[in-house]
Amino acid sequence: MTEHRAETLIWISAGIALLILLWLLTPILLPFVLGAALAYLGDPIVDRLERWRMSRTTGVTVVFTVITLGTLLVTALLIPLLQQQVQVFLQRVPEYLQWAQDVVLPAVGVQIPEGGRIDADSLRNLVKENWEQAGSIVREILLHATRSTGTLLTLVVNVLMVPVVTFYLLRDWDRLLAWLDAMIPRRMIGKVREIARETDAVLAAFLRGQLAVMASLAVIYTTGLWLAGLDLALLIGIGAGLVSFVPYLGLFVGLTAAVIAMLFQEQALLPVIWVLLVFGIGQILETAVLTPLLVGDRIGLHPVAVIFAILAGGQLFGFVGVLLALPASAGIAVLLRHTKQRWLHSPLYAGPGED
Repeated sequence: MTEHRAETLIWISAGIALLILLWLLTPILLPFVLGAALAYLGDPIVDRLERWRMSRTTGVTVVFTVITLGTLLVTALLIPLLQQQVQVFLQRVPEYLQWAQDVVLPAVGVQIPEGGRIDADSLRNLVKENWEQAGSIVREILLHATRSTGTLLTLVVNVLMVPVVTFYLLRDWDRLLAWLDAMIPRRMIGKVREIARETDAVLAAFLRGQLAVMASLAVIYTTGLWLAGLDLALLIGIGAGLVSFVPYLGLFVGLTAAVIAMLFQEQALLPVIWVLLVFGIGQILETAVLTPLLVGDRIGLHPVAVIFAILAGGQLFGFVGVLLALPASAGIAVLLRHTKQRWLHSPLYAGPGED
């Protein structure tokens, strides 16, 4: 018995040491986390191609090529449009500020002291000069980065590592799962497999479903704001969709930004009604259609738990922790459900004489 406890203590210590090592290696884990996420998302498609008599390597190559080309296409289409909208916004900042000091502040009873008013023409020239200067600063930063061998090498390695890790993990995904299954103690294999199946269902619902919800909301918000006539429709719509993985954050951020942008653009209250209508429709579709259809209720995470998980992950592991927070929380939620069942059937809970 003593020998068994000593061996158990050794394995527990090894597990703790592994967790500490991973925490210390957090700065280099981002490519591996992104690669594992992409491999997880692509594995069901590769499995389907294998059922169609295609080899694993060929199926991985097909999926990998489609993902790569799709990413490059979306990036090539969106970046110029987003850059154009940012430039339009910056060019109109002086007009917005002029309207704010002439109309908005007097309407709420705020009086600008003599000599404190903003000259729109001077501010417009200042923005133009700073915009051109910002371009030169960016060029200097890029030039400095290219001179710094370590910085440039780290950037190149991180960019190239994601597709490399994705390809090899996707190709060997089934072998990796089989190896992990073989490492599970045989007396625990049944329960571990049950928990693993439930966790896989939860993670699939979260990753695939939530990504689909985010993309759908980005399209809905962008299209609706464009129809409402908002110049920054693409920028605000995509931003609201991307942060919608945090409950109500996409609605709050997108609605606030869109209302302010529409007020400055049209300088009237009536167009704001269309913005409110767009986000109202988007929220109804998310609650009644998108989330039930694409995600379902299998995750079972309370909105407060989601927010806490993201903040805790960011505090402990930085950006990598933010990426891992919700998937890890979904897995923990499965473990907690099983723990709850064990607790409800334990003698300590039921009391003496209860089964």
